[in-house]
Amino acid sequence: MKRMTIGVAAVVSLLATSAMAADLTAPKPYVKAPPVVATVYGWTGFYVGGNIGYGWGRSSNSVDISNLATGATLFTNTSSNDVDGVIGGGQVGYNWQVQNWVLGLEADIQGSDQKGSSNLVCVGCANGGTTDITTTLTQKLSWFGTVRGRAGILVTPSILLYGTGGLAYGEFKTGGSVTGNGVGGVPVTVTFPGTSSTQVGWTVGAGVEGKIGGNWTAKLEYLYMDLGSVSTGPIATTILVPRRTDAGVSYSSALRDNILRVGVNYQFGGGPVVAKY
Repeated sequence: MKRMTIGVAAVVSLLATSAMAADLTAPKPYVKAPPVVATVYGWTGFYVGGNIGYGWGRSSNSVDISNLATGATLFTNTSSNDVDGVIGGGQVGYNWQVQNWVLGLEADIQGSDQKGSSNLVCVGCANGGTTDITTTLTQKLSWFGTVRGRAGILVTPSILLYGTGGLAYGEFKTGGSVTGNGVGGVPVTVTFPGTSSTQVGWTVGAGVEGKIGGNWTAKLEYLYMDLGSVSTGPIATTILVPRRTDAGVSYSSALRDNILRVGVNYQFGGGPVVAKY
């Protein structure tokens, strides 16, 4: 009986050892890992969009009034004034994405309600020092546009920080009036014809643009714009100081503008792509 028990124990021990060895040496079946799914945003392609914003402009002005008959200067002065208002328009462009960098070209056209005016007063500059002359200048930026390059970096796959700069152009209107004292000291105002000129200048700025869903992006952008100066003269007019005087009005105005605007773009071919790795 004792010998039988020892034999059974030996057989059980041998089977257990064989099973453990087989478990250690047998290869485990291969299980493929699940794919990693990620959303990748592409920025290469054409886009179109619209924007709205506000412009804080500043006009620097100078005015000269001279006697057309004698050439004598009656009035000269300088001033500055704000040219502010709402702007809005549309843009079109193309982006090239190279890894985390995005390069592009963009053109936009804007309607503008920016306007302002200034008064320039020459105290006692006519009629032997007894008569004041007041000149009023009015300015309006009717519309403007830009053609710019853009260069930026993707801080995330869906958010672009960029700088921009290039050509700016727009229609800048300037007009006004001259007021002198008539007979009996009664003020008389004469309006002189204004000028409307399409100016060409430059612009620089920066912005941030982000994917907001599908092929749509939203952006916030700042631009500084310099449209140079517009000048004219002498424009023939008549003032009374107190006698009738044929005068020539010459003036110049230089516009510098700060623009802040928000916009949306629709990008063709730039929507999200589901990629598996």
